[in-house]
Amino acid sequence: MNVGEAAHRSGLPAKTIRYYEEIGLIRPQRAGNGYRDYCGDDIHRLAFLRRARNLGFSIEDCRQLMALYEDRGRASHDVREIAAAHVKAIEEKVRELWSMRSTLQKLIHACHGDERPDCPILDDIAGAAEADGKVASAPT
Repeated sequence: MNVGEAAHRSGLPAKTIRYYEEIGLIRPQRAGNGYRDYCGDDIHRLAFLRRARNLGFSIEDCRQLMALYEDRGRASHDVREIAAAHVKAIEEKVRELWSMRSTLQKLIHACHGDERPDCPILDDIAGAAEADGKVASAPT
């Protein structure tokens, strides 16, 4: 089947499928005319990748998971390690998001939201940028 049909069956855009081929995640056969020819196993691999990406796994994690999936002699602890590391990264990201949310809520509460030019939100952002060494001085 062609890339359009593979896209329809796998639920992935054709552009994504071509990208996955370009980086070596899938390797469809080529027909005599040189066109990609996707088979049922390719569709299954693409669906696997779609699900893994929807769970937030990186491309490299997907590469490892796909290799483990296709290796019938794999040890499940290898898969578990990848998943556990991903959960740890998600938990860290959640902590960062909660911290950002808290900071923004405090800044929103401190902002009068009226016609005055002073703005604690912008002041905080500018101050944090200076503290990070990103800004040498305020604009003149």
